Amino acid sequence: MKTNRAVRTPGGLSVRLDVRALTVVVLLLLAALTASVVLIGTGDFPIPAADVLRTLVGEGNAGQEFIVTELRLPRVLVGLLVGASLGLGGALFQSITRNPLGSPDVLGLGQGATAGALAVIVLSSGSANQVALGALAGGLVTGLAIYVLAWKRGVHGYRLVLVGIGVSAIVTAVNGYLLTKSDIVDAARAVVWMTGSLDGRDWDQVWPLLALCAVLVPSVLANSRGLRMMEMGDDVSSALGVRVERVRLLLLVAAVLLTASATAAAGPVSFVALTAPQLARRLTRSPGPNLVASLCMGAALLVTADWISQRAFGAEQLPVGVVTGVLGGVYLLWLLVTERRAGRV
Repeated sequence: MKTNRAVRTPGGLSVRLDVRALTVVVLLLLAALTASVVLIGTGDFPIPAADVLRTLVGEGNAGQEFIVTELRLPRVLVGLLVGASLGLGGALFQSITRNPLGSPDVLGLGQGATAGALAVIVLSSGSANQVALGALAGGLVTGLAIYVLAWKRGVHGYRLVLVGIGVSAIVTAVNGYLLTKSDIVDAARAVVWMTGSLDGRDWDQVWPLLALCAVLVPSVLANSRGLRMMEMGDDVSSALGVRVERVRLLLLVAAVLLTASATAAAGPVSFVALTAPQLARRLTRSPGPNLVASLCMGAALLVTADWISQRAFGAEQLPVGVVTGVLGGVYLLWLLVTERRAGRV
């Protein structure tokens, strides 16, 4: 079955269209939107999906308008944006490092953002906005440190991963030290934040994350051709006209910003950045970074995990980070078993 088709535009240009990848993206978008509508209707005051849709277009009653637009819609939008940011950031890191384990979880960016948030919580008992800014600053500083330490006439993928693992170990130790120096109230608050949760998220978290995604996502997609060529090696991509270090630095900055901002908004939600690109690649069966599919997969995964966290355990609601950690761990074990059976591990 052919999955690539050449489409000729009115201007005479020929564009190759991957039908399977496009179909996967459309289905993932539909899955994310469907899960979002179901999630908005979930809670102590359940709302049917049809009423949710009517309320979203301004035809609901006053009670539904308040519950949907003020309480539940911001949480769902934060979930979609955080999932999309982690999925896209994970795809960028895995493509740049040419390593399926080259995700923010492994490279230490999540731990760096956690260190920034813990510093604000433990040292100054800062507000929620200050904690978010601390997490963003921690992620950016960690990303800069990894890049500088990995630099040696350029940044090699495996060197980036190894340096990231080392930095992750150091920052994890710093996080443990900060927790031991905090009082019981700040320590409890820090542990709750470190779990990763969408509880209490409102429009104050939506707008900054939406603005950042509106700037970064088009910039990343505009450089996707260079990223695809870089997967063939620096020498080959340079010969094809790609300014390798410039593109790599730009995309690394974008990936760090996406990951750090997502962590600042929802805490360190684990495994989404690791699993979303791999699941997207398996569904599309397409070479290359699969950026759009990874973005959509991340959004669908996180809102689905949030629904599971609210509905699968009765009255006991779990933070979404616990659910993604369990699901991601199960997926990673399954991946290792299948790779071993195939003789690749």
